[in-house]
Amino acid sequence: MSRFKENQSGGRSVRLLRVGESVRHALSQILMRGDVQDDDLIKTPVTVTEVKVSPDLRNATVYFLPLGGEKKDVIKAALKRNSAYIRGQLAKAVHMKYLPALRFELDPSFDEAGKVNDLLASAHVRQDISSAPKANDGDEEE
Repeated sequence: MSRFKENQSGGRSVRLLRVGESVRHALSQILMRGDVQDDDLIKTPVTVTEVKVSPDLRNATVYFLPLGGEKKDVIKAALKRNSAYIRGQLAKAVHMKYLPALRFELDPSFDEAGKVNDLLASAHVRQDISSAPKANDGDEEE
């Protein structure tokens, strides 16, 4: 049994969400200002979509996506290479007792959204939608 409990609704606690959002905001500012002197990171804008912090606040997974979705592996390697510097800059921006170790991951949500859109746009699904009976709102006279 885990010694850390999530809130009663099964989601992450408000504290973890708040810490994750403050780390995400600070990381976005660091990357936007170009504080990291790495050619790969300077040339390609990076969007930090989410930061998930572990319950003990020691680790954080940073989900990102390069603008345009190009050079994902190059950007991931650059972020990993500069993670110590980024963490140092983050320590100046976010005041916490322990700053979490950063792990960078590509955000899969945009790919999943694209797959759902492709499925909804497929001919088979459009056929099912067009042949579905209309909902009766009760406005018809009897």
